[in-house]
Amino acid sequence: MQRRFETNDSVLKDCKIYQMLQENAEKQHLSFHTPGHKVGAWDITELSFSDNLACPRGCILQAETDIARILGAEKSFLLTDGSTCGVLSMLYVAKSVGVRKIAVCRSTHKSFYNGCSLLGLTPLTYAPYEDEKIPFPPTMSVLKSDFAEILEQADALFLTSPDYYGNVADLRNIREYCDQTGKLLLIDGAHGGHLHFDKKLYAGGYADLWVDGVHKSLPALTQGAVVSAKNAVLAEKLQEAVGIFRTTSPSYPIMASVEYAVKYPRNNELEIAVKAYAKTSPRLLLKEDWTKLCAVFGGDAFAVEEELQARGIYPEFCDGNVIMFYLSPATKKEEFDGLRVALNELFIKYPLHGSKIKEKGFQSAPVPFVLDKNANTEWVEMENAVGEICAADCGLFPPCTPLIARGERITEEKINLLHKAGNVFGLSDGKILTVKTPKSEE
Repeated sequence: MQRRFETNDSVLKDCKIYQMLQENAEKQHLSFHTPGHKVGAWDITELSFSDNLACPRGCILQAETDIARILGAEKSFLLTDGSTCGVLSMLYVAKSVGVRKIAVCRSTHKSFYNGCSLLGLTPLTYAPYEDEKIPFPPTMSVLKSDFAEILEQADALFLTSPDYYGNVADLRNIREYCDQTGKLLLIDGAHGGHLHFDKKLYAGGYADLWVDGVHKSLPALTQGAVVSAKNAVLAEKLQEAVGIFRTTSPSYPIMASVEYAVKYPRNNELEIAVKAYAKTSPRLLLKEDWTKLCAVFGGDAFAVEEELQARGIYPEFCDGNVIMFYLSPATKKEEFDGLRVALNELFIKYPLHGSKIKEKGFQSAPVPFVLDKNANTEWVEMENAVGEICAADCGLFPPCTPLIARGERITEEKINLLHKAGNVFGLSDGKILTVKTPKSEE
């Protein structure tokens, strides 16, 4: 049975954009304007009564003002282009205030690297720590001890918090470091919009600029996001940035859903249930962020993912070791109970052979994400690419962080993972882009 989209009526009463659309839907509306479907009720364009995202003065301005207050920002901007638009906008602001080099963890979304390439910024990458084959963001003390040279060179720090596995960065100590050194702190909180309920975990409590991918962990339509600035100077520059990167044809339903999602109430009952269940098995991993429940299945992970889908249960992500289940305040308790029953059965059917993965430590040394623009490249069948240099970021989709980054040498282990994964990025017809080796060097 398909679940229908349900709403919280008490929240809708406080949503300015929704109320405007509702009033329009209740009156006669002959559409001689875009969009071309001509329905003219909810999915409309900038009209005399609907306000204008590019220069808001009515319901959109009221919504953004409310959102900024809730998120603790000087100013927040609605996005209908996803968190990627917010990341690009933050990087644009960073460059405009003099940032040229940014310290960043290797396991960061591809939008950051694309933005750096587009704007001429230099990413100074450091490796994540790995435990149970899961990447963890290094703490501030580890950054100082192991990556001191990178920190010293950087004008700004870029964090992902929470990350795809629910890890929250060492926000308080990193904020103190940035205050002491005068470095700008940017945070990709694409997966943490719901954390504004807990200011100790929320990116907006620490960042100078941050983005919330509201549609990921709150009940908003896909592509709904918010980018925010902590002070007036950055807010003015951020307004310029979103004017460049945002679409000039924003979706009113998406905007309305973002306002609704940010105002959606906390689901304490579900949070408590998820945290309690995570303690029942060592194969369940739940970090600071309760919405990302990870189940360890080791080498059986892809087979388990297929079995779950056959049962009508669709997880967010499988990395070949862990299956991640993405919850939200809108997840129903009975739906979570069904997941819990299924997982308990699958833990019995697919026992882990021996103990969990024991490897710990840092990933291989990071590489610069820069290649000679004049380098010759070629598309090569994946099985023939082992040992070659990768010429374009590629990986699993999601989480859309580079499994193999441009400039890195391609390994058999990572090629095998790309073969097994259901969705990937950066490949073309089963081929991977490599640096063509001159004959004289073969």
